[in-house]
Amino acid sequence: MKMDKILLFTVIVLAIFGLFMIYSSSSIWADYKFHDSFHYVKYQGVFFLLGLFIMIIVSKIPYRFYYQFSNLILFFSFLLLVLVLIPGIGSVRNGSRSWFGIGSFGIQPSEAAKISLIIFTSKYLSFSGDYIKKFWKGIVPVLCIVLIFFGLIMLQPDLGTGMILVISILSILFIAGADLRFFIGGGIFGIIGVIALIVIAPYRMKRITSFMNPWNDALGTGFQMIQSLYAIGPGGLLGNGYLNSVQKHFYLPEPQTDFIFSIIAEEFGVMGAIFIVSLFVLLFYRGVMIANHTNDLFSKYLSFGILFQIIFQAIMNLMVVVGLIPITG
Repeated sequence: MKMDKILLFTVIVLAIFGLFMIYSSSSIWADYKFHDSFHYVKYQGVFFLLGLFIMIIVSKIPYRFYYQFSNLILFFSFLLLVLVLIPGIGSVRNGSRSWFGIGSFGIQPSEAAKISLIIFTSKYLSFSGDYIKKFWKGIVPVLCIVLIFFGLIMLQPDLGTGMILVISILSILFIAGADLRFFIGGGIFGIIGVIALIVIAPYRMKRITSFMNPWNDALGTGFQMIQSLYAIGPGGLLGNGYLNSVQKHFYLPEPQTDFIFSIIAEEFGVMGAIFIVSLFVLLFYRGVMIANHTNDLFSKYLSFGILFQIIFQAIMNLMVVVGLIPITG
């Protein structure tokens, strides 16, 4: 298959720009903690090169390979989700047991689970035919597997990743032609479920209340959101300039990871934010074009699933950073 050069260019630009911004956002903290301002960008650079290598390898593998081994891939990712919950095997980071620690590196099995579920669901839907329009015969089998994976991820716990997983699968079901009544009912059930998950976890409830008014607990649960807004607000139209962020000086927690968009907005302003959003819009557009021109249902659903997962994750991150939705966890 011929490679889409525009899509490739968009991904490379996002990745390279990300390297520059990781250095800018992390250099102060890295110099203080590791006496090396390039500490985080070195690691990200390794993953960038590794990602390029894997991308080339994966591009040579016929997509039917994933169709043939979808069940095995799903089982392997399920096994990893179980193993990571076992103390001594999985490691705890930021209060969540969702990582396998390998030296200073970490591997998150939930990421593999998201991809494996998309592969499995794409295969299932490719031969489900009219069953997809029937709730019990077509949709319930997929939902049962999704809920099992969602449950394992919530045991870590990681609500954000779990929501991305569920939304990605629902998007494929929508593309496949599932009855709209299912999405209405599922939406109501989902809202009730999310409310229940928030109520039973006090720290999530605190995040909801801090989302409503972060200044009620400005030095506690609302601190990160307030510091994020303090970064975005002064950015103005063109920003303060590269490397000139104030909030990265130990004010904004996690400036090089979850809240890196705040630093982008502070240093490059509205134009920088528009630049990043435009790249994701272009990525989405090219992805839809590719998915619509695929030759069979499996590749179509697989393409849409991977695309929606990337875009939904980006949208959720941007909405959290600018204060449109609560911080997940």
